[in-house]
Amino acid sequence: MRLSALLSIILTFTAAAVIALVAASFSVELIEDNSEIGVRDALDRQGMTWAEVQADGLKVTLTGTAPTEAVRFSALTTAGSVVDAARVIDQLDVQAQADIAPPRFSVEILRNDSGISIIGLIPASTDREAVAERFGAVAGKARVADLLETADYPAPGGWDDALAFAITAIAQLPRAKASVEANRVSITAISDSATAKAQMENKLKKAAPPRLRLTLDIAAPRPVITPFTLRFEIDDEGARFDACSADTEAARRRILAAGNEAGAAEDSRCTIGLGVPSPRWAEAVSRSIAALSELGAGSVSFADADITLTAAPGTARNKFDHVVGELENALPEVFALRARLPEAEDPDAGPPEFSATLSPEGQVQLRGRLSDAALRDLAESYAKARFGSDKVYTAARIVEGLPADWSARVLVALEALSSLAHGAVTVTPTTLSIAGDTGNAEANTEISTLLAGRLGEGSDYNIDVTYRKKLDPIAGLPTPEECVAEIGEILKVGKINFEPGSATIDASALGTMDDIAEILKRCSDLPLEIQGYTDSQGREEMNLALSQSRAESVLNELRARRVLTGSFAARGYGEAEPIADNKTEAGREANRRIEFRLIRPDSDEQVSETTLESNAETGDTVPTESETDGSTEEGSGDE
Repeated sequence: MRLSALLSIILTFTAAAVIALVAASFSVELIEDNSEIGVRDALDRQGMTWAEVQADGLKVTLTGTAPTEAVRFSALTTAGSVVDAARVIDQLDVQAQADIAPPRFSVEILRNDSGISIIGLIPASTDREAVAERFGAVAGKARVADLLETADYPAPGGWDDALAFAITAIAQLPRAKASVEANRVSITAISDSATAKAQMENKLKKAAPPRLRLTLDIAAPRPVITPFTLRFEIDDEGARFDACSADTEAARRRILAAGNEAGAAEDSRCTIGLGVPSPRWAEAVSRSIAALSELGAGSVSFADADITLTAAPGTARNKFDHVVGELENALPEVFALRARLPEAEDPDAGPPEFSATLSPEGQVQLRGRLSDAALRDLAESYAKARFGSDKVYTAARIVEGLPADWSARVLVALEALSSLAHGAVTVTPTTLSIAGDTGNAEANTEISTLLAGRLGEGSDYNIDVTYRKKLDPIAGLPTPEECVAEIGEILKVGKINFEPGSATIDASALGTMDDIAEILKRCSDLPLEIQGYTDSQGREEMNLALSQSRAESVLNELRARRVLTGSFAARGYGEAEPIADNKTEAGREANRRIEFRLIRPDSDEQVSETTLESNAETGDTVPTESETDGSTEEGSGDE
């Protein structure tokens, strides 16, 4: 009995233990399932479908790759809201993030009479102290406001060249703003005159690095004309403006229209400036020109509000009186008219006369009559100071009885002559005449202003000065395209040949090099790439090296001829881009060539025509190629 009772008790406890274990196992599985499903559902509702959930007992493990650290933290928080946060095991990864993009480096530079202000963000590699020192040298005693910030990122390509060029440009522009970025500079400035504007634009474009994109906006204010002058003349050679000034574009059109009506050329020039004595200037001018046209010949001159109308000798008195009377009544207020009808001169009488001539070579001759030795010495010294002491020849004689203002008229004549490239000036007791050619588009106005101011009211003078573009120091310069075209003409006559298998220029081509050098000296700072090409015979690497050496030989020959080559690059292309068939001797000869190609500083492409040595044989041209990176690789080759 005792053994059976004991066995019964043992079996009862065993059964209870088994049941407890089964119940516990079931409870754990239920908790795991509920935890896993609950956390997964919560994550899905938050759009975190990338997360994987796995329950192991009371632990809930999260795996997967979160797009960002913030999203990873949000996933853990969401899981912790469903189950105890202590039960959540974090095995989440975070997606690798791309490197933070470098900032956009830029600088704004402002210069005016108060000093220089610099603001912007520059790379830490930029020598800020050196930059500040350069700006300080430019500003002089004026204030420099340095508001630059730095960022520790590598400087982008072209940044240093752009900043250095901007500082150089600001040094030449007392009133300007420069915006600097990598490979780009934009300059807004004010110049003193249209001539100064053209000179500054030309200078800056030449100084710009080859790959720099340069944008220029240089304004030229209207010149101040004092006195405000105009002169219109009708003689045997026709009608013309010797000088023309207007205050507005509308006034300029009206004045030129009146001149055209009187017979002046359609391409007459008229300067728009400041200093007009009356807003009705154009009306007074047009009426005066119409009156002169009615008389048929003579001149009308304006010096501010003073008008001098001079009829041609021999004009009928009654006609003169009628025209002058109508003009006096029609002129706007402020303007005062002085009319003159000279008596016909005796052609056999020789009036006192002084003349000075300026040759195209710069030689000056002084002839005619002077009042005394002191005036002769003064005129000679003045001319030497203006034109050069070794270029003046004096053959004037001393004559008594000349007018009292003869000295002043002679000196102002020499001053007016200095405005010309070549020409002559003649002084008589009643008039002063100047004729010649000039490279200054505003010379007529400047000479007229000078004579009107120095000779006094009512003085008679004649101006026959012609503007020649080729004499203009700015407009007369050949364009880059014209320079390359001239080189092309030279290469049509003589090709640049080399000794066989060598980079030495053949003696027969040295004359061609001389001619090209003369063209490039006139063109100055031309952004030019000298390109070398070979035929296809031989190994490609050897052809490339030979073409490079030959292009550099051409560059060195130009340097030896004192050509400024700072803006030139030499690059060899080997057997690339043949222009003829390499299977024939003639084709291979054509492919062995040197080309000259322009590089545009404000674009990413070479857009000029290529001049080829081979034009002489083939007449071919090569299509436009993409811009080079400004390197000094370049060449030409042959077998």
